[in-house]
Amino acid sequence: MFKYGAHSFIWTEKFSVKDLPLIERVKTLGFDVLEFGLANPDTFPTKQVRAKLKEVGLEAVSSRGLEMSGNIISPDAKVRKRGIEIMKKVVDINYEIGSKLTGGVIYAAWGYISGRPRTEDEWKWSVESMRKIAEYAKNSGDLIIAVEPVGRFESHFLNIDADAVKYCKDVGTSNMKVHIDTFHMIREESNFTEAVMTCGKEYLGHVHTCENNRGIPGTGLVPWVEFFKALRKIGYKGVLTIESFNPDFEEINRQCAIWRKFAKTGEELLMKGLKNLKAIEKSLK
Repeated sequence: MFKYGAHSFIWTEKFSVKDLPLIERVKTLGFDVLEFGLANPDTFPTKQVRAKLKEVGLEAVSSRGLEMSGNIISPDAKVRKRGIEIMKKVVDINYEIGSKLTGGVIYAAWGYISGRPRTEDEWKWSVESMRKIAEYAKNSGDLIIAVEPVGRFESHFLNIDADAVKYCKDVGTSNMKVHIDTFHMIREESNFTEAVMTCGKEYLGHVHTCENNRGIPGTGLVPWVEFFKALRKIGYKGVLTIESFNPDFEEINRQCAIWRKFAKTGEELLMKGLKNLKAIEKSLK
């Protein structure tokens, strides 16, 4: 059986002390993992989260989008250096809360689009910066760094799984993996099975199970049966996180263009999605 996760963005844009009860809530709802959106590492309540996770008995992973001030494909070396330092702080938080993986748009600033295809310099700057981040993570333990290809309207740098695998190979550390998201895949990939097989068990590290319109998983155009069969074929053992966003959010909505609700609450979307995905998984037996 797959391991299912719930994303903290279902409830809150910036996880704080007041959100600590969500950890127990996620466990009560029947999820195996809580994925924290580390939008603000400087204010993330690391110690309290660690204690609550241990008390509840819940696994954790994390993800984020790198900010413009830390864009590691910037021609400005000072900006790239800041991006490395931001990600080192993210690595530290993950180790402190017991997370085994951090993913997301961390190879460039999320939402940064140059207006042209990526350049050789951008690739070199990002790979060199990420190698420092990944080596820092390896020196501290066994944290996986997973890069998420996203749609062309969110980044010009990594849009497809094949490029993400090449990126991991060029970084060259054993803790580099690919973080795939079905919302982005349906726009950028030609074939779900081929995309999963391109990653294979060696490079597929994390999965976001999102519908093509960011609505309830299992109610749209994503070919879930094909996708789940491909995951089984490569022996994927990681997390399947349901990620969505509240239209009342501010910063995230500017990036993701979420203007309408697909359920009365984010939690309703989460639970209906989980029910659908589990039913699809069960139908494969």
